Amino acid sequence: MTTVIVQTPQKSGWNSGICDCCEDMNSCCYGFWCFPCFTCTTTGNFGESTCLPLLDIFGPGIMAAFGVPVCVPPVSLGMRVAVRHKYDIGGSICEDIMVTCCCIWCSWCQMSREIKARKQTVTVLNTYPVMQHYPMATSTHIISTQQQVGVIGDATFAPAVHMAPTAKTNI
Repeated sequence: MTTVIVQTPQKSGWNSGICDCCEDMNSCCYGFWCFPCFTCTTTGNFGESTCLPLLDIFGPGIMAAFGVPVCVPPVSLGMRVAVRHKYDIGGSICEDIMVTCCCIWCSWCQMSREIKARKQTVTVLNTYPVMQHYPMATSTHIISTQQQVGVIGDATFAPAVHMAPTAKTNI
């Protein structure tokens, strides 16, 4: 009987808790006083379109006008899932829905802190050039034969240069 052990890499957690808004007071105040601008900045720092969070503001209103109620802000939820996926943070979609619905400001502040923390992690690698020898060219054998220059009428014939036959290989 053979026992197979499969090890999966452990997912990391968030660098800060959902209620740790005071760890980064600048982001906390920015999010409190100008939340739409803060979400656009955070989305831009993550590498997505800065206008994307505006869909959370206008999207539910437009959807409600057509009779489709939206309970979960779709861009906020999508950003939270994307941050978790990119940085390999443990969690589930149910947790993301609850956090996004219950405290959207705290969710965006947590994502902002996570993006800042992950961008500050820098790995410096020292590389040294490696010299590799590459052959410049292969030599070909040129056999030249001198022929007499002959004149027939008005035409002059020059000596010919012949290439040596190459060996044929059967495949």
